[in-house]
Amino acid sequence: MFFAFARKIWIKRDDCTGLSTGGNKTRKLEFLMAEAQAEGADMVMTQGATQSNHARQTAAFAAKLGMDCHLLLEDRTGSKDANYNHNGNVFLDHLHGATAEMRGPGLDMNAEMENVAADLRKTGRKVYTIVGGGSNPTGALGYVDCAFELLNQANQRGLVIDHLVHATGSAGTQAGLVVGLRAMNANIPLLGIGVRAPKEKQEENVYNLAVKTAEKLGCPGVVSRGDVVANCDYVGEGYGIPTPGGIEAINLFARLEAVLLDPVYSGKGAAGLIDLVRKGQFKKGERVVFLHTGGSASLFSYTTAFEFGETSSPQTTK
Repeated sequence: MFFAFARKIWIKRDDCTGLSTGGNKTRKLEFLMAEAQAEGADMVMTQGATQSNHARQTAAFAAKLGMDCHLLLEDRTGSKDANYNHNGNVFLDHLHGATAEMRGPGLDMNAEMENVAADLRKTGRKVYTIVGGGSNPTGALGYVDCAFELLNQANQRGLVIDHLVHATGSAGTQAGLVVGLRAMNANIPLLGIGVRAPKEKQEENVYNLAVKTAEKLGCPGVVSRGDVVANCDYVGEGYGIPTPGGIEAINLFARLEAVLLDPVYSGKGAAGLIDLVRKGQFKKGERVVFLHTGGSASLFSYTTAFEFGETSSPQTTK
């Protein structure tokens, strides 16, 4: 559904996808887990950062389908905060019954995962591995489908979308959206607000995946390099590290619209949107849709990033 935020800004609520607090990875997993079932898997494996939304949603999907789930979690922030390392998505991973292993930073995590999967297969397990973020051509189909859904919803409401903005990280969401929009000749400018890689690298990753996704969909050549645009000015000190702009965005959305963002993805995406509105990038009267990719579960592992004074607590009187 769409919810109005301010005058000409709308939110596409992919934080409400209905699986373990929701999020964008659920759309990708709809296709990935179907493929796992078709291959006869009895266990799924994936990898991500400590507070990975994708890991949490994979664990939830596996629980729903009666599969085992094993996770490899990479320490990308170096945080020693017990709340960060055990609360939020990590708590939910275990609550859904997943097992997990930790890894240090800088490794080829997909290669690490395949090595662990190979050992498990030697014991007779039928393991289906999912790349980080679910961002391969199969997973990206979830966001091709989202583009179709979004256009249908907009048409039903008579809403002409002038810009579509979202947080972009592992590339699958943006790649699927750009393929879906171009396949429909929607001509809606799509802007990804980067949360990890530099602009050139982010756009390259998205474009390469979009090309493969278009081929899988049966419409090769539908995406050009110019269709892929990312703004990576809002990453801050690095992936998973909160920024002042992201914290401001989280507070604004929570206090004005009762919508929860997260410090890793949607908060930085919204920070970019807010800053670009302030700078006048979007013209007066243009209709902008912010695609909310979810992640609010990780808020509970980032409580130290927020400062609330004594007056924030409910007051009692005699």
